[in-house]
Amino acid sequence: MMISQSKFDALLEVLERLAVDAGHEIMTVRAAGCTARMKQDQSPVTVADERAESIILAGLAANFPHIPVVAEEAIAAGHIPADLAGKFFLVDALDGTREFVNGREDFTVNIALVEQGIPVAGVVYGPVHKRLYCGAGDNAYMADVVDGKIGERHKLQISEADGLPRVVASRSHMTQETENYLAKMPGCKTVSVGSSLKFCLLANGEADLYPRFGRTMEWDTAAGDAVLRAAGGMTSTLDGKPLVYGKRNQSHDADFANPHFIAKV
Repeated sequence: MMISQSKFDALLEVLERLAVDAGHEIMTVRAAGCTARMKQDQSPVTVADERAESIILAGLAANFPHIPVVAEEAIAAGHIPADLAGKFFLVDALDGTREFVNGREDFTVNIALVEQGIPVAGVVYGPVHKRLYCGAGDNAYMADVVDGKIGERHKLQISEADGLPRVVASRSHMTQETENYLAKMPGCKTVSVGSSLKFCLLANGEADLYPRFGRTMEWDTAAGDAVLRAAGGMTSTLDGKPLVYGKRNQSHDADFANPHFIAKV
């Protein structure tokens, strides 16, 4: 049974605080400077990823000790929870590590709660612009963070395109399949942005379509997907089915790898 909106709101308060604290640690590392090293899957990782994830994992363990957590760096180290049949958290403490390493601004902290394969609650925080996007149930909002304090919450709501769709695409992972897809919509406005902020632009009525024809992992998408769904949008696989989470033992790919998808309003 899905949890009530009041419990969602209490949950989001905890996730907000953890995301902001993790974001502060990321910015501390950024100011001091750091370099990336490559993991076994050839994706980059920095000390900022690791420190931010430690903050989030400690906070989740303290507040929700009975809910397992799937976190990117913990998974890379071989720490995979055994039972994900009910609820579990998905964490990407620094989504957009390439953007972070290259001095760009569009990296995020992602925390999501998945229930029965559905991302039912999510928080996305952009540490540079200090903007927080949250969603659960039928409540989606954004808030600015000033001096570590979360400000007034403003409702997020999708808006349908008036004319050609406004499309967001990955800055670091543009593929030929994506370019072919966009070619079918000549004249459409396309914006390239990194990390889970693409979902948030849709949720805030700033874009209409996010096609992803490149590899992603569940921790990359769950929080932004939750925000988008709470705002009234949806993320679907290419056959039109809702994107689901907790995918294990996939014959064609690794655990928690996503298929190609389309996020839209």
